[in-house]
Amino acid sequence: MSRAAWRLVLLSTILTLAVWQTTGAATAVQMAYVGAVDSTVWRGVAQGLREANILGGYTGHTYHIQTMDPSALLAAEGQPLPMAVLAATDAETLQRLSAKFATAGVVVFNLTADNDALREACLPNVLHIAPSAHMKADAVAQWQKKKPTAQVQARAWHEEFTKFAASELNNRFRKAQGMPMDDAAWAGWAALKMLSEAVARAHTTEPARILAYLRTDLAFDGQKGVPHTFRDTGQLRQPILLVENGRLVGEAPVPGIVNPNDLDSLGGTSCKR
Repeated sequence: MSRAAWRLVLLSTILTLAVWQTTGAATAVQMAYVGAVDSTVWRGVAQGLREANILGGYTGHTYHIQTMDPSALLAAEGQPLPMAVLAATDAETLQRLSAKFATAGVVVFNLTADNDALREACLPNVLHIAPSAHMKADAVAQWQKKKPTAQVQARAWHEEFTKFAASELNNRFRKAQGMPMDDAAWAGWAALKMLSEAVARAHTTEPARILAYLRTDLAFDGQKGVPHTFRDTGQLRQPILLVENGRLVGEAPVPGIVNPNDLDSLGGTSCKR
């Protein structure tokens, strides 16, 4: 996206916030988190929560996250629905959470699991921020067509990534959390940023409407240079970073091998029927 286009996006956001600031009443937004709290993904969620509440100061919202054991969340009845569930857990638990909240349209964010079958199942309310195994494998294969002897790993994020305001994000995270941002931390941060922006732009905190906005209208700035959107599978389209011996060496889609704007060259794009 050009600088002019990004300026238009920024102006649109500012105008949206101005409307909220003059007409919106303060609203508490409750979310649930399933996963370890001694993990980098939780640090990313915490960072995202800090930044969401800065935005919420303009939109009239305060964001709260309740950490829950998955069995307790699955058994909960008669309680107010969370606007979203952030899950750093296994594929089976994600499927159960999806079934629990599908009727109400509550989004379940998959922050860590790279299981391809989850994407192929196209669960109606599960959105995958973590790249799939297929995406990562495609990224490595593209790089090895360019550099056949390279032994690279595919990552969603890396502390050496500095373009597109990534350095600012890395610096904010390190200052607040006392550690470098990694893949899981980026996913946790991204979930909160998406949600707070969805609330601001869709003018709602109703779960089903937030889910619909994320699936169809989102153009997310994940600090990787291109807008991120969700496939029908629920997978977030995003560039993949390539790391060799701990150092950032490249990005995929790999220029010269595929169209560098073709995010669908990474991973599966269709549901398994």
